[in-house]
Amino acid sequence: MKVGIIAFTTSGCRTAMAISEVFKGDGVDLFAKSTSDELGLRHVDESMRSWTGKAFETYDAIVFVGAIGIAVREIAPFVKSKDVDPAIISVDEKGRFSVPILSGHIGGANGLAVRIAGGIGALPVVTTATDINGKIAIDSFAVNNNLTITSLHMAKEVAARILANNPVGLVCDVECLDSPPPELSGPADSPTGVYIGIKEVKPFPSTLHLVPRDLVLGIGCRRNTPQQDIEDMVSKALSEIGADMSRVRAAASIDLKKDEVGLLGFADAHRIPITFYTSDELNAVEGEFSKSNFVQSVTSVDCVCERSAVKCSADGELVLRKFAGNGVTVAIVQEKFAVSFAKVRR
Repeated sequence: MKVGIIAFTTSGCRTAMAISEVFKGDGVDLFAKSTSDELGLRHVDESMRSWTGKAFETYDAIVFVGAIGIAVREIAPFVKSKDVDPAIISVDEKGRFSVPILSGHIGGANGLAVRIAGGIGALPVVTTATDINGKIAIDSFAVNNNLTITSLHMAKEVAARILANNPVGLVCDVECLDSPPPELSGPADSPTGVYIGIKEVKPFPSTLHLVPRDLVLGIGCRRNTPQQDIEDMVSKALSEIGADMSRVRAAASIDLKKDEVGLLGFADAHRIPITFYTSDELNAVEGEFSKSNFVQSVTSVDCVCERSAVKCSADGELVLRKFAGNGVTVAIVQEKFAVSFAKVRR
């Protein structure tokens, strides 16, 4: 996770530094838009509007250390949709209150605000209805369990029924590690319900479909391969197993491709992490893989796509071996998948 923190006063800079300690292990950048002592924080020379626009494209979470009004005014032109906006948190300069103000559930701002509060001794101020009523937030549940929300409209409908104490049904085709909460214990003939799985089914008249992100892509490509060529081959590869990008959790390749513009653009466009491995790491992966003398001569690895997919997966099966075309190779691993409702309980 990449976090950007910006402060506006000397006191705020001290609080920003304390917040950065909470995110040790994550990528954190500290900034100051101030004429006072900035305690070594990177000074922002450009306008706040310009900085905020870039921050929206760069960070998974942005923390404004100062008045909430500053944050609201600066982020307003860049807010798009709850499924793409970064988490925005506001913390006062004294570090007394930690307030999520955008993307509380899908972006994780609520959880991050609580995490910050715990780290600096602040009071978290969470205002989302499901949280303050002690109900399951279906969008948070989806994000925490690597599930793709296929319809934000249906997610809102489910949330509204939960808050109104109306029954919401559940059909789960994957392993459940614990029992669902009462909010999702409606009868089979509930008018509204949630389906978790990969089938194209509609168990309820109004069904929210949550798709398991259980696939890892291994990708190899020639130098300077256009992003569209990668998009096309990945789409074809997924079609081979009856899947689409909604099921993709991550991608991987060899470190020789870590600056490949088309590959990075593909991962960024689909908001999936991409990991690059050295030839030694890939060669250490156990198993039977396809072999290419040409690829071996260039990369010192016999099959980049298959080995990188297996290396990146937690515990999975190679369901599509090297699928090649137009200078791109794709392999797909399907991981074992389970959900836990406890992940969203406070």
